[in-house]
Amino acid sequence: MAEEDLDSLFSLLRRAPDVEAPNLQAWDATDRLLLDTAAALRASGDLAPGVRTAVVGDRYGALTLGLRLTGWGRDGAAGADSIIRVHEDLVTGERALRRNAEAAGLTGGFEQLPLHDAVRDAGLVLLQLPRSLAELEEIADAVARYAAPGVTVLAGGRIKHMSLGMNTVLERYFRHVQPQLARQKSRVLLVRGAKAVDGAAPFPVAERHAGLGLTVCARGAAFAGTGLDIGTRFLLDFLPELPDVAHAVDLGCGTGVLAAAYARSHPRARVTATDRSAAAVDSARATARANGLDEQIETLQDDAVSSLPDGCAGLVLLNPPFHLGAAVHAGAGLKLIEAAARVLAPGGELWTVFNSHLQYRPALQRMVGPTREAGRNRKFTVTVSVRQEPPRGAAQAPSAAAPAAAAEPDAEPA
Repeated sequence: MAEEDLDSLFSLLRRAPDVEAPNLQAWDATDRLLLDTAAALRASGDLAPGVRTAVVGDRYGALTLGLRLTGWGRDGAAGADSIIRVHEDLVTGERALRRNAEAAGLTGGFEQLPLHDAVRDAGLVLLQLPRSLAELEEIADAVARYAAPGVTVLAGGRIKHMSLGMNTVLERYFRHVQPQLARQKSRVLLVRGAKAVDGAAPFPVAERHAGLGLTVCARGAAFAGTGLDIGTRFLLDFLPELPDVAHAVDLGCGTGVLAAAYARSHPRARVTATDRSAAAVDSARATARANGLDEQIETLQDDAVSSLPDGCAGLVLLNPPFHLGAAVHAGAGLKLIEAAARVLAPGGELWTVFNSHLQYRPALQRMVGPTREAGRNRKFTVTVSVRQEPPRGAAQAPSAAAPAAAAEPDAEPA
Protein backbone atom coordinates (compact mmCIF):
# COMPACT_ATOMS: atom_id res chain seq x y z
CA MET A 1 0.00 0.00 0.00
CA ALA A 2 1.54 3.30 -1.08
CA GLU A 3 1.70 5.78 1.79
CA GLU A 4 0.48 8.54 -0.51
CA ASP A 5 -2.66 6.50 -1.31
CA LEU A 6 -3.53 6.23 2.37
CA ASP A 7 -2.69 9.90 2.92
CA SER A 8 -5.02 10.80 0.07
CA LEU A 9 -7.82 8.66 1.53
CA PHE A 10 -7.42 10.09 5.02
CA SER A 11 -7.50 13.65 3.66
CA LEU A 12 -11.00 12.94 2.30
CA LEU A 13 -12.44 11.60 5.56
CA ARG A 14 -14.96 13.71 7.44
CA ARG A 15 -16.71 13.24 10.80
CA ALA A 16 -20.13 14.43 9.57
CA PRO A 17 -22.86 14.00 10.63
CA ASP A 18 -20.91 14.08 13.90
CA VAL A 19 -19.60 17.42 15.15
CA GLU A 20 -16.86 18.93 12.98
CA ALA A 21 -14.17 21.32 14.19
CA PRO A 22 -10.68 22.29 12.93
CA ASN A 23 -8.90 20.19 15.56
CA LEU A 24 -11.26 17.19 15.48
CA GLN A 25 -10.10 14.72 12.84
CA ALA A 26 -11.77 11.62 11.38
CA TRP A 27 -8.72 9.37 11.84
CA ASP A 28 -5.72 8.96 14.09
CA ALA A 29 -2.29 7.31 14.12
CA THR A 30 -3.81 4.11 15.54
CA ASP A 31 -5.87 3.63 12.37
CA ARG A 32 -2.74 3.77 10.24
CA LEU A 33 -0.80 1.45 12.57
CA LEU A 34 -3.62 -1.14 12.55
CA LEU A 35 -3.76 -1.07 8.74
CA ASP A 36 0.01 -1.40 8.43
CA THR A 37 0.07 -4.30 10.91
CA ALA A 38 -2.69 -6.14 9.02
CA ALA A 39 -0.84 -5.59 5.72
CA ALA A 40 2.40 -6.94 7.23
CA LEU A 41 0.64 -10.08 8.52
CA ARG A 42 -0.89 -10.67 5.12
CA ALA A 43 2.44 -10.15 3.31
CA SER A 44 4.20 -12.59 5.66
CA GLY A 45 1.62 -15.32 5.02
CA ASP A 46 0.40 -15.18 8.61
CA LEU A 47 -3.13 -14.63 7.36
CA ALA A 48 -4.84 -16.98 4.93
CA PRO A 49 -5.79 -15.43 1.56
CA GLY A 50 -9.38 -14.18 1.61
CA VAL A 51 -9.59 -14.39 5.40
CA ARG A 52 -13.00 -13.31 6.67
CA THR A 53 -12.43 -9.86 8.17
CA ALA A 54 -14.32 -7.81 10.74
CA VAL A 55 -13.77 -4.24 11.93
CA VAL A 56 -15.02 -3.12 15.36
CA GLY A 57 -15.04 0.47 16.57
CA ASP A 58 -14.21 2.16 13.27
CA ARG A 59 -15.09 5.72 14.21
CA TYR A 60 -15.58 7.32 10.80
CA GLY A 61 -14.43 4.70 8.31
CA ALA A 62 -10.63 5.00 8.28
CA LEU A 63 -10.10 1.29 9.00
CA THR A 64 -12.81 -0.08 6.72
CA LEU A 65 -11.94 2.15 3.79
CA GLY A 66 -8.21 1.66 4.36
CA LEU A 67 -8.75 -2.09 4.03
CA ARG A 68 -10.88 -1.53 0.93
CA LEU A 69 -8.10 0.54 -0.59
CA THR A 70 -5.69 -2.38 -0.24
CA GLY A 71 -7.98 -4.99 -1.77
CA TRP A 72 -9.92 -6.36 1.20
CA GLY A 73 -13.62 -6.55 0.38
CA ARG A 74 -13.15 -5.52 -3.25
CA ASP A 75 -16.84 -5.05 -4.10
CA GLY A 76 -17.55 -8.55 -2.80
CA ALA A 77 -16.17 -9.98 -6.04
CA ALA A 78 -14.56 -12.98 -4.37
CA GLY A 79 -17.76 -14.01 -2.60
CA ALA A 80 -19.39 -13.37 0.76
CA ASP A 81 -16.20 -14.00 2.78
CA SER A 82 -14.45 -11.10 1.03
CA ILE A 83 -16.95 -8.56 2.37
CA ILE A 84 -15.66 -6.60 5.38
CA ARG A 85 -18.11 -6.82 8.26
CA VAL A 86 -18.22 -3.68 10.37
CA HIS A 87 -19.66 -2.92 13.78
CA GLU A 88 -19.91 0.69 14.99
CA ASP A 89 -21.86 1.49 18.13
CA LEU A 90 -22.71 5.05 17.13
CA VAL A 91 -25.19 5.77 14.34
CA THR A 92 -23.14 8.87 13.50
CA GLY A 93 -20.16 6.60 12.83
CA GLU A 94 -22.26 4.34 10.61
CA ARG A 95 -23.49 7.28 8.57
CA ALA A 96 -20.03 8.87 8.37
CA LEU A 97 -18.58 5.61 6.98
CA ARG A 98 -21.19 5.51 4.22
CA ARG A 99 -20.64 9.18 3.36
CA ASN A 100 -16.86 8.78 3.32
CA ALA A 101 -17.10 5.63 1.21
CA GLU A 102 -19.08 7.53 -1.39
CA ALA A 103 -16.65 10.47 -1.34
CA ALA A 104 -13.68 8.11 -1.78
CA GLY A 105 -15.33 5.98 -4.49
CA LEU A 106 -15.14 2.91 -2.23
CA THR A 107 -18.80 2.02 -1.86
CA GLY A 108 -19.59 -1.67 -1.61
CA GLY A 109 -17.36 -4.35 -0.19
CA PHE A 110 -18.47 -3.81 3.43
CA GLU A 111 -21.56 -4.52 5.50
CA GLN A 112 -22.59 -2.81 8.75
CA LEU A 113 -23.89 -5.26 11.34
CA PRO A 114 -24.57 -5.78 15.06
CA LEU A 115 -21.51 -6.92 17.00
CA HIS A 116 -22.23 -10.66 17.11
CA ASP A 117 -23.02 -10.81 13.40
CA ALA A 118 -19.98 -8.73 12.46
CA VAL A 119 -17.48 -11.02 14.18
CA ARG A 120 -19.19 -14.34 13.43
CA ASP A 121 -16.68 -16.76 11.79
CA ALA A 122 -14.13 -13.95 11.34
CA GLY A 123 -10.49 -14.94 11.00
CA LEU A 124 -9.21 -11.37 11.46
CA VAL A 125 -10.66 -8.62 13.65
CA LEU A 126 -9.35 -5.06 13.63
CA LEU A 127 -10.37 -3.25 16.83
CA GLN A 128 -10.01 0.35 17.92
CA LEU A 129 -9.75 -0.22 21.67
CA PRO A 130 -12.63 1.39 23.60
CA ARG A 131 -11.90 3.45 26.69
CA SER A 132 -14.32 1.37 28.78
CA LEU A 133 -13.16 -2.01 30.11
CA ALA A 134 -16.78 -3.17 30.23
CA GLU A 135 -17.18 -2.43 26.51
CA LEU A 136 -13.91 -4.23 25.79
CA GLU A 137 -15.11 -7.27 27.74
CA GLU A 138 -18.34 -7.46 25.75
CA ILE A 139 -16.35 -7.27 22.49
CA ALA A 140 -13.77 -9.86 23.65
CA ASP A 141 -16.52 -12.25 24.72
CA ALA A 142 -18.30 -11.88 21.36
CA VAL A 143 -15.10 -12.54 19.38
CA ALA A 144 -14.12 -15.57 21.48
CA ARG A 145 -17.68 -16.88 21.33
CA TYR A 146 -18.54 -16.32 17.65
CA ALA A 147 -15.36 -15.81 15.58
CA ALA A 148 -13.40 -18.58 13.85
CA PRO A 149 -11.34 -20.76 16.25
CA GLY A 150 -8.01 -19.44 14.95
CA VAL A 151 -9.04 -15.79 14.90
CA THR A 152 -6.37 -13.07 15.05
CA VAL A 153 -7.34 -9.82 16.76
CA LEU A 154 -5.37 -6.62 16.18
CA ALA A 155 -6.42 -4.28 19.00
CA GLY A 156 -4.98 -0.78 18.79
CA GLY A 157 -5.13 2.41 20.79
CA ARG A 158 -3.37 5.57 21.86
CA ILE A 159 -0.79 4.65 24.48
CA LYS A 160 -1.99 7.32 26.93
CA HIS A 161 -5.46 5.73 26.91
CA MET A 162 -4.27 2.11 27.16
CA SER A 163 -3.94 0.29 30.48
CA LEU A 164 -2.85 -3.07 31.85
CA GLY A 165 -6.51 -3.61 32.65
CA MET A 166 -7.12 -3.99 28.91
CA ASN A 167 -4.55 -6.79 28.75
CA THR A 168 -6.20 -8.44 31.75
CA VAL A 169 -9.63 -8.35 30.09
CA LEU A 170 -8.28 -9.77 26.83
CA GLU A 171 -6.35 -12.50 28.67
CA ARG A 172 -9.61 -13.77 30.16
CA TYR A 173 -10.73 -14.68 26.65
CA PHE A 174 -7.46 -15.31 24.75
CA ARG A 175 -4.28 -17.24 25.53
CA HIS A 176 -1.86 -14.86 23.83
CA VAL A 177 -1.89 -11.07 24.19
CA GLN A 178 1.32 -9.65 22.76
CA PRO A 179 2.06 -5.90 22.76
CA GLN A 180 3.78 -4.79 19.55
CA LEU A 181 6.26 -1.97 19.05
CA ALA A 182 4.76 1.47 19.52
CA ARG A 183 4.68 4.08 16.77
CA GLN A 184 3.53 7.71 16.88
CA LYS A 185 2.21 7.21 20.43
CA SER A 186 -0.01 4.30 19.36
CA ARG A 187 0.35 0.59 20.01
CA VAL A 188 -1.24 -2.61 18.70
CA LEU A 189 -1.89 -5.73 20.76
CA LEU A 190 -1.64 -8.98 18.76
CA VAL A 191 -4.28 -11.24 20.28
CA ARG A 192 -4.66 -14.94 19.48
CA GLY A 193 -5.73 -18.27 20.95
CA ALA A 194 -9.40 -17.76 21.73
CA LYS A 195 -10.51 -19.71 24.79
CA ALA A 196 -13.71 -21.73 24.85
CA VAL A 197 -16.56 -19.63 26.22
CA ASP A 198 -19.25 -21.30 28.28
CA GLY A 199 -22.41 -20.00 29.85
CA ALA A 200 -24.33 -16.82 29.24
CA ALA A 201 -22.76 -13.70 27.78
CA PRO A 202 -21.59 -11.20 30.44
CA PHE A 203 -23.85 -8.40 29.17
CA PRO A 204 -26.36 -6.91 29.61
CA VAL A 205 -26.09 -6.60 33.37
CA ALA A 206 -28.75 -5.34 35.78
CA GLU A 207 -28.76 -3.58 39.17
CA ARG A 208 -31.66 -2.73 41.45
CA HIS A 209 -31.60 0.81 42.88
CA ALA A 210 -33.78 0.60 45.96
CA GLY A 211 -33.82 4.36 46.50
CA LEU A 212 -35.28 4.90 43.04
CA GLY A 213 -37.34 1.75 42.96
CA LEU A 214 -35.89 1.02 39.51
CA THR A 215 -33.80 -1.75 37.95
CA VAL A 216 -31.15 -0.37 35.59
CA CYS A 217 -29.79 -2.55 32.77
CA ALA A 218 -26.62 -1.87 30.79
CA ARG A 219 -24.57 -3.10 27.87
CA GLY A 220 -20.80 -2.83 28.14
CA ALA A 221 -20.63 0.38 26.09
CA ALA A 222 -23.39 2.17 28.02
CA PHE A 223 -22.14 5.26 29.85
CA ALA A 224 -22.03 4.80 33.65
CA GLY A 225 -23.08 1.14 33.36
CA THR A 226 -25.82 0.22 35.79
CA GLY A 227 -24.89 3.10 38.07
CA LEU A 228 -26.31 6.60 38.11
CA ASP A 229 -24.07 9.37 36.87
CA ILE A 230 -24.20 12.34 39.19
CA GLY A 231 -25.82 14.68 36.66
CA THR A 232 -28.75 12.31 36.13
CA ARG A 233 -29.06 11.83 39.88
CA PHE A 234 -29.33 15.61 40.38
CA LEU A 235 -31.96 16.01 37.64
CA LEU A 236 -34.03 13.24 39.23
CA ASP A 237 -34.38 15.46 42.32
CA PHE A 238 -36.66 17.67 40.19
CA LEU A 239 -38.94 14.84 39.03
CA PRO A 240 -41.95 16.15 41.05
CA GLU A 241 -41.66 19.51 39.23
CA LEU A 242 -41.74 18.09 35.69
CA PRO A 243 -44.90 18.85 33.71
CA ASP A 244 -47.48 16.20 32.85
CA VAL A 245 -47.37 15.86 29.05
CA ALA A 246 -48.65 13.45 26.42
CA HIS A 247 -45.20 12.86 24.87
CA ALA A 248 -41.82 13.23 26.56
CA VAL A 249 -38.37 12.63 25.06
CA ASP A 250 -35.28 11.44 26.97
CA LEU A 251 -32.63 12.83 24.59
CA GLY A 252 -29.26 11.10 24.89
CA CYS A 253 -30.99 8.55 27.09
CA GLY A 254 -28.06 6.31 28.04
CA THR A 255 -29.48 3.42 30.04
CA GLY A 256 -32.93 5.05 30.11
CA VAL A 257 -33.06 6.04 33.78
CA LEU A 258 -34.72 9.41 33.15
CA ALA A 259 -37.21 7.87 30.72
CA ALA A 260 -38.14 5.13 33.20
CA ALA A 261 -38.46 7.51 36.15
CA TYR A 262 -40.70 9.91 34.19
CA ALA A 263 -42.82 7.12 32.70
CA ARG A 264 -43.44 5.56 36.09
CA SER A 265 -44.51 8.87 37.64
CA HIS A 266 -46.61 9.85 34.58
CA PRO A 267 -48.34 6.63 33.54
CA ARG A 268 -50.44 8.26 30.81
CA ALA A 269 -47.44 9.77 29.02
CA ARG A 270 -45.76 8.25 25.99
CA VAL A 271 -41.96 8.42 26.35
CA THR A 272 -39.29 8.19 23.67
CA ALA A 273 -35.82 7.20 24.90
CA THR A 274 -33.31 8.01 22.17
CA ASP A 275 -29.54 7.94 21.79
CA ARG A 276 -27.01 7.67 18.98
CA SER A 277 -25.44 4.63 20.68
CA ALA A 278 -26.84 1.18 19.88
CA ALA A 279 -25.61 -0.07 23.26
CA ALA A 280 -27.41 2.77 25.05
CA VAL A 281 -30.67 2.15 23.19
CA ASP A 282 -30.51 -1.59 23.88
CA SER A 283 -29.80 -0.81 27.55
CA ALA A 284 -32.74 1.60 27.76
CA ARG A 285 -35.01 -0.99 26.15
CA ALA A 286 -33.90 -3.57 28.73
CA THR A 287 -34.38 -1.06 31.58
CA ALA A 288 -37.93 -0.32 30.40
CA ARG A 289 -38.71 -4.03 30.18
CA ALA A 290 -37.20 -4.79 33.60
CA ASN A 291 -39.49 -2.18 35.19
CA GLY A 292 -42.66 -3.16 33.32
CA LEU A 293 -42.59 0.06 31.26
CA ASP A 294 -41.84 -1.34 27.81
CA GLU A 295 -45.35 -0.61 26.50
CA GLN A 296 -45.05 3.02 27.57
CA ILE A 297 -41.44 3.68 26.51
CA GLU A 298 -40.36 3.58 22.87
CA THR A 299 -36.61 3.32 22.19
CA LEU A 300 -34.98 4.90 19.14
CA GLN A 301 -31.40 4.92 17.87
CA ASP A 302 -31.00 8.20 16.04
CA ASP A 303 -28.71 11.15 15.53
CA ALA A 304 -30.16 14.01 17.61
CA VAL A 305 -33.79 12.91 17.05
CA SER A 306 -33.48 13.64 13.31
CA SER A 307 -36.34 11.21 12.55
CA LEU A 308 -38.87 12.79 14.95
CA PRO A 309 -41.22 15.45 13.55
CA ASP A 310 -41.06 19.11 14.54
CA GLY A 311 -43.08 20.11 17.59
CA CYS A 312 -44.00 16.56 18.61
CA ALA A 313 -43.01 16.69 22.31
CA GLY A 314 -44.24 18.60 25.34
CA LEU A 315 -41.12 17.79 27.38
CA VAL A 316 -37.46 16.98 26.65
CA LEU A 317 -35.05 15.76 29.33
CA LEU A 318 -31.38 16.30 28.53
CA ASN A 319 -28.11 15.46 30.27
CA PRO A 320 -25.74 16.41 27.42
CA PRO A 321 -22.25 14.96 27.04
CA PHE A 322 -19.29 17.29 27.27
CA HIS A 323 -16.74 14.96 25.66
CA LEU A 324 -16.26 13.96 22.05
CA GLY A 325 -13.96 10.98 22.26
CA ALA A 326 -11.03 12.13 24.39
CA ALA A 327 -11.61 15.87 23.87
CA VAL A 328 -13.62 18.18 26.11
CA HIS A 329 -16.02 19.77 23.64
CA ALA A 330 -19.38 21.52 23.94
CA GLY A 331 -20.36 20.81 20.33
CA ALA A 332 -22.30 17.64 21.08
CA GLY A 333 -24.34 19.38 23.77
CA LEU A 334 -25.15 22.33 21.50
CA LYS A 335 -26.28 19.96 18.77
CA LEU A 336 -28.69 18.26 21.18
CA ILE A 337 -30.03 21.58 22.49
CA GLU A 338 -30.80 22.63 18.93
CA ALA A 339 -32.50 19.27 18.30
CA ALA A 340 -34.58 19.65 21.47
CA ALA A 341 -35.76 23.07 20.31
CA ARG A 342 -36.94 21.59 17.01
CA VAL A 343 -39.01 18.73 18.49
CA LEU A 344 -40.57 20.78 21.30
CA ALA A 345 -44.07 22.11 20.73
CA PRO A 346 -44.64 25.81 21.56
CA GLY A 347 -44.88 26.04 25.34
CA GLY A 348 -43.02 22.76 25.75
CA GLU A 349 -40.22 22.55 28.30
CA LEU A 350 -36.57 21.46 28.03
CA TRP A 351 -35.08 20.41 31.37
CA THR A 352 -31.28 20.31 31.10
CA VAL A 353 -28.62 19.31 33.60
CA PHE A 354 -25.03 20.24 32.83
CA ASN A 355 -21.64 20.92 34.36
CA SER A 356 -21.90 24.52 35.49
CA HIS A 357 -18.60 25.57 33.93
CA LEU A 358 -19.99 24.84 30.42
CA GLN A 359 -22.26 27.92 30.53
CA TYR A 360 -24.99 26.49 28.28
CA ARG A 361 -27.59 29.01 29.46
CA PRO A 362 -27.02 31.61 26.69
CA ALA A 363 -27.37 28.89 24.04
CA LEU A 364 -30.54 27.58 25.70
CA GLN A 365 -31.99 31.07 25.78
CA ARG A 366 -31.13 31.68 22.13
CA MET A 367 -32.11 28.31 20.64
CA VAL A 368 -35.09 27.30 22.81
CA GLY A 369 -36.54 30.27 24.63
CA PRO A 370 -36.77 31.88 28.07
CA THR A 371 -34.57 29.92 30.46
CA ARG A 372 -34.48 29.92 34.24
CA GLU A 373 -32.29 28.12 36.73
CA ALA A 374 -34.22 25.45 38.62
CA GLY A 375 -31.36 24.43 40.86
CA ARG A 376 -27.61 24.23 41.30
CA ASN A 377 -25.19 22.26 43.41
CA ARG A 378 -21.40 22.41 43.66
CA LYS A 379 -20.94 20.90 40.19
CA PHE A 380 -24.17 20.91 38.19
CA THR A 381 -26.89 23.32 37.10
CA VAL A 382 -30.46 22.37 36.16
CA THR A 383 -32.32 24.76 33.87
CA VAL A 384 -35.84 24.94 32.44
CA SER A 385 -36.28 26.42 28.96
CA VAL A 386 -39.73 27.11 27.47
CA ARG A 387 -40.11 26.79 23.73
CA GLN A 388 -41.51 29.90 22.15
CA GLU A 389 -43.18 29.99 18.77
CA PRO A 390 -41.18 32.32 16.49
CA PRO A 391 -43.08 35.42 15.37
CA ARG A 392 -44.79 34.92 12.02
CA GLY A 393 -42.28 35.48 9.22
CA ALA A 394 -39.27 35.56 11.57
CA ALA A 395 -36.15 33.74 10.50
CA GLN A 396 -35.05 30.64 12.39
CA ALA A 397 -32.37 31.33 14.98
CA PRO A 398 -28.96 30.35 13.59
CA SER A 399 -27.29 27.20 14.82
CA ALA A 400 -24.56 27.64 17.36
CA ALA A 401 -21.10 27.15 15.97
CA ALA A 402 -19.27 24.34 17.66
CA PRO A 403 -16.31 25.69 19.62
CA ALA A 404 -12.91 24.12 19.20
CA ALA A 405 -12.12 21.12 21.34
CA ALA A 406 -9.82 21.46 24.30
CA ALA A 407 -6.86 19.71 22.75
CA GLU A 408 -4.58 17.62 24.91
CA PRO A 409 -0.92 18.64 24.96
CA ASP A 410 0.28 15.83 22.68
CA ALA A 411 -2.95 15.42 20.74
CA GLU A 412 -2.79 14.07 17.21
CA PRO A 413 -5.74 13.67 14.86
CA ALA A 414 -8.35 11.68 16.75
